[in-house]
This record gives sequence, C-alpha cells and structure tokens, in this order.
Amino acid sequence: MLAEQLASHYKTVWVPEYAREYIDQLDRPYAEHDILTIAKGQLIREKEGEALLEKKKERRPYLFCDTEFLVTKIWSEVKFSRCDAWILQQLDAHSYDLYLLCYIDTPWEEDPQREHPHMREQLFNLYYDEMLERGWNFRVVSGLGEERLRNAIKFVDACFT
Repeated sequence: MLAEQLASHYKTVWVPEYAREYIDQLDRPYAEHDILTIAKGQLIREKEGEALLEKKKERRPYLFCDTEFLVTKIWSEVKFSRCDAWILQQLDAHSYDLYLLCYIDTPWEEDPQREHPHMREQLFNLYYDEMLERGWNFRVVSGLGEERLRNAIKFVDACFT
C-alpha cells in the first residue's frame, strides 16, 4: 500500500507485488519453484514500470517498487531453507537508490497470502540486518496510516533533494 501511496503523492509509476497476482491465480498451494517464477515476474513488471516512466518523461522519475529480490530471498530461505542461485545473482546485480523498510508497528491483518504472524520481529530483523550488511541506503518507516505515509515522504524528499 505504501508504494502505491507514494507513487500517487509524487504522481509517478509504481510496481505492485507480482507474488499476490501470481499466487491468486494458482489452484494449488505455492511451491519452492514458484518463488523463482515470482522473482522473474517481478523483474519483468519492474522493467515495464521503467519503460512506462521513460515514456512519461517525468521531471522527477521516481519508480516505486512494492518489493524486490531481498524479499524473495528471505521468503525462500524462511519457507524452504534455501534460495535459488538466480535470485541471489539478481540480488547482487540490482540496487535501488533508497529502500524503505516498514516497521512492524501496524497491527497484523489476516490475509490468505500472509504467513508467520508470530515471526514479524524476526523477519523485520532479517531484512534490517541484511540491508545494513549490504550497505544499502535504507530508512525504517514507522507510524500508522497517514503518519506512515508522511514519514516515508520525508525520507524520499531528504534522499532526493
């Protein structure tokens, strides 16, 4: 939701999470090989977003991506205790100007695609630690509702002005 809200605020393009679309169309539980398919689908969607942004010739060409390869890596490792080499290669090859890591201060919402409500802090720490280890430019966004959006906007503005 935050990526979409930011794109709306900055009147630019956002790339939704492909995993939701992909898993929604499955007539079975997802399997390990599906995570690789999802990662490849997400990359295609991101390239489509970049092409759309290029076509629009925006003054501030922000592209907000709802997810990226670190998410698929950690998801795969938590669920299947390993991650496909292609995902790891893409993780090393792709970087973004700013990562916004959402803090776990929002209440858990039941969703057929959400797993591990009891592991929220552990999962947050996995993302945080890896972003720190990789030296990525990231900020932790906290707050509820509009406050979270305002906090994210402050981080984006500070990074790009």
